[in-house]
Order: sequence, then C-alpha cells, then structure tokens
Amino acid sequence: MLKELYIENLAVIEKMTINLELGLTVFTGETGAGKSILIDGINLVLGQRSNGGNNRDIVRTGAKKAVVTAVFSELGQEVREKLQEFGYEPENGEILLTREISSDGKSVARLMGRPVTVGILKELGTSLITIHGQHDNQILLSADKHIDILDLFGGHQGLLNQYHQAYSRYQALKTQYRKILTDEQEKARKMDLLTYQSQEIEDARLAVGEDEEIEERLNVIRNSAKVSQCLSDAYTALYGQEDGTGAYDLLQNAQGAVEEVEDLNQNLKEINGQLESVKYEMEDAIEKISGFLDRFEFHPEELEQLEQRMEEIRSLKRKYGATVEEILAFGEQAKSQLKEIELSDQMQAELAQKINAQKQVVMELGKQLSKSRQVAAKAFSEQVAEELRFLDMPNVLLRVHQEKVKYGPKGCDEIEFLFSTNKGEELKSISRIASGGELSRIMLAIKSVLAEKDEIGTLIFDEVDTGVSGKSAQKIGLKLKSVAKNRQVLCVTHSAQIAALAHQQYLIQKQVEGERTFTRVRLLDESGRVEEIARIMATDKVTDLMRQNAWEMLQDGKKQG
Repeated sequence: MLKELYIENLAVIEKMTINLELGLTVFTGETGAGKSILIDGINLVLGQRSNGGNNRDIVRTGAKKAVVTAVFSELGQEVREKLQEFGYEPENGEILLTREISSDGKSVARLMGRPVTVGILKELGTSLITIHGQHDNQILLSADKHIDILDLFGGHQGLLNQYHQAYSRYQALKTQYRKILTDEQEKARKMDLLTYQSQEIEDARLAVGEDEEIEERLNVIRNSAKVSQCLSDAYTALYGQEDGTGAYDLLQNAQGAVEEVEDLNQNLKEINGQLESVKYEMEDAIEKISGFLDRFEFHPEELEQLEQRMEEIRSLKRKYGATVEEILAFGEQAKSQLKEIELSDQMQAELAQKINAQKQVVMELGKQLSKSRQVAAKAFSEQVAEELRFLDMPNVLLRVHQEKVKYGPKGCDEIEFLFSTNKGEELKSISRIASGGELSRIMLAIKSVLAEKDEIGTLIFDEVDTGVSGKSAQKIGLKLKSVAKNRQVLCVTHSAQIAALAHQQYLIQKQVEGERTFTRVRLLDESGRVEEIARIMATDKVTDLMRQNAWEMLQDGKKQG
C-alpha cells in the first residue's frame, strides 16, 4: 500500500506530506483546490506523465524542479518478484520511489535512492497502484477494450501467453514462406548474379595476405635499380674484384701479419682475436649482401604479372569488399544464398508443412481460449449485475457478446459488452444508452469485480461519483468501503455521502498568500470532517442543522464497518 506521499514544487503545491493507512481515504475540497494535482503526483512517481501531458508545465513557477516521493509497504508477491528481477530488495518491508522533474522538462527516477529508468518505475507501478479516473469510462465505450477486461477477469494470462507465442511463431513462418516465394523471373535473375559473383571470386583463387606480399614485392622491384647498385658497390668494397683487393682481403693480410708476432706479446694475441672477430662479422655481412643481390634479380615479365594480379585484386575489392577476407566472405555468402534459392522448392514444401502444423496449434489454443472466455463471460455478467443491483441499478442487464472472427493476436473472438439500463429495452452498445452517472457506476461495478483478481495493494478512484448523488452516491461509498476491507482505497470525491463513509479524510484547500497561490492538504479530525461534509452539502452557507446532519452521517458511516 501507499504509506507516505511527499510532493514538493508541483504546480501550486509548495511542500506536502501525506501519511496514509489501509481502508478508505477520501480527499475533498472545493473545485479547483488542486485535488487533481495529487493524482498527477502519484502518476509521476509511478513513471507516468501528468494528466496535462507536458511534465515541464507542472513545475511550480520559480522552482528549479518538482519532486515526488512515495513509500510503499505491505508489498505483494508480484512486486517482490519484480524488485528481485531489477536487483533490489525492500528495506524493512518497504520501498522508496522518487521522481524529479526539472523546469526544462528533464526527468530523474530513483528506486531506493539509486537512479533507475522511468520504465522501471512504470513496470513497478502497474503492480503497486491502479488509478481509475473519469477517462477510464472511455474504456467501456471502446468495444475493442472489452476483451482485455474479460480476460483479466477470467485469469487467462497463461493461456493468452501460450496463444500469443504460438500465433507469433505462425506469423513468422508465413513471413518466411512469402520471402522465398519470389517469381521465377526474379529468382532466375538473382541466381545468375549469385552464380557470376561466386564463380568470379572462386576463379581468382585468392589467398589471405596475398595482396600485401605482392605490394611488398612490387615495391622492391620498382626500387631495385638503386638498391642493386648500392649493394653491388658495398659487395665490391668488401670482397674486391678480380683486378682489385677488397676490405676483406686487407683484413686477412692484417690478421696474418699480427699472427706471426703474437707469441712475442700478450697484447698482440688480444689484437689478433679482435681482428678474427671482425673478419667473421664481415663474412656474415658479405653473405647477407649477396643474398639481397639475388633477390633483386628479376625479369620484366615478373613485374607485368604482379601488376596484373594486383589490378585483379583491386577490381574484386571494388565489387565485394575492402580486404581479401571480406571478398572471400562475400563469395561464401553468395554460395549460401544460391544454395538456398536452389533448395527453395524443398524449403517451400517443408515450410508449408510447418505452417499447417503451427496453424493447428494456434487453432487449438484459440478454441481453448474461446471456451474459457465463454465460461468467464457468464460469471462476469452475473457478478457485475450483482454489483450494479447494489449500486441502485437493479434493472441493468449485461450480456457479453462473443463472436467468432479471424484469428489474430488475441485469439478468434470479438468481445463486446451489451447493456440494457431500463427494463424492457433491448441490449445495445453502452455508448448508445448510458449517461455519465451510469457509466461511473458500471465502471465501479466492473472494477469491484476485477479487484478480487489481483493483489494490487492500492486502488485510486478519481471522482468516481461524477453524475450521481443522494442514495446512488451512498451506494458507491458503501461499495468503495467494501473493497477497502482488503486493500487501500483512495478516492477524490465531491460527495458528502462517500466522504462520510471514509476511514480517513483529507481536506485540500487553495490559499493566496501575498502574490502566490498555495495548495494545502490537512488531515481532518472528527470536528473538521463535520465542517467539511456540511460544506459539501451546503448550497450557500453552512448551518448548524447541516453540521448536525454531517455528524449523523459520520456516525452512520462508522457503523458501516
């Protein structure tokens, strides 16, 4: 249930804290006092938009941001499971939700003080609170919404999920089937293109890294004249020519001369060793230079062949990918697509079998769903009619019209609630017969029936008494109080009869102080309730007789449980 609500800088509310209890709590006050702002605040902290639609406009003039914080206790199993899924645990059995709206319209959501997405607040909100406002009556006027109401009552969610999965699978198979049913001309054109592409890549016999090796060899060849001349000069200088002595020969001569006298002095042996070492290093360098010279030997035909191969690879890159790896991958994909088209006839036959089999699954689940709805429709009609009799609408007849239609995401049924509000009148669409007051009571009856089907801890009714008064309003109040026996019910009302039946009553007042308007919320004691209920009943000024009537209504309300 909603244990505490804190609102700051929301429209005309500067600061407000409301502590709530189980049972029926009503909010009363003059028209325009700001009762709808409470609903806006609750909507916001549950991840919804304000009723006005533009969050930026609800920040109090001059404030940087609006803040709404809600504490929930006595959490249901569904809420606990969602919290666990999101990685949160209640603290002392409670959770804290916060929503901040800045003056530029930006929004920040928090759960247990940690930032979360607004979507998480919205997901949790569906299991914490159900808000019924006047706009919800439009659900009754939209026949396409009636099937959702009946399914909620019937508890068909498991069967609905099975059906929806089966239907989605069926649709996916049909889409796949249509995809391969291309006309023969298009199929032939695509096969020709894929055959050409895969064959061109295969004929090229590409090797990964081949283009890099060719580029390196071409670079060597293009610079070979300069490199070859320099290496030849180095070789000659080291090794000499037939008619000349090189550095290697001179080094050998020097070593031989030192070697003849090395026994005469220890230092000469060391010098001889150094010359020997230099000789080995020089031999190694001469060998490497010789090897490089061999590599720089090439024929003009080699250059032409390499350039042709490189141009072939570049051409393939322009068509199929930036690298050899991408070209080869394109070729494999083309072969795969070609094989898929070649096997399309076989695939068509296999898919057709799968589609027929899946269609049977969809039809079987659809029939089960339809039967469940038929059973639920009878119980739904009886229970709603019973609630309406209590709400002073004993002559209302309700029939759930169930018609078989083409299979769709919700099954093979079209559901519409048909009503007759007066004895002897034929059953018609509710949009053609019900007044505003009747709509409110019918919706309350349906909400009462549905309330037993979920474990949502808090129900909010925003002016459910619109268009009703007197005895009918009294019955609505009794019904709200009955629902509040097992959960928390909050109600914004203009009805003295409903207010008198509440366990708690808050007064919402608008006050002007200086140049600013403020909305205040105050929990009323018994004398305050007497005064407020008398004000609601008064058409002019409150009299002592009205106060006496208000006090008696409160006493009667207490006796109602």
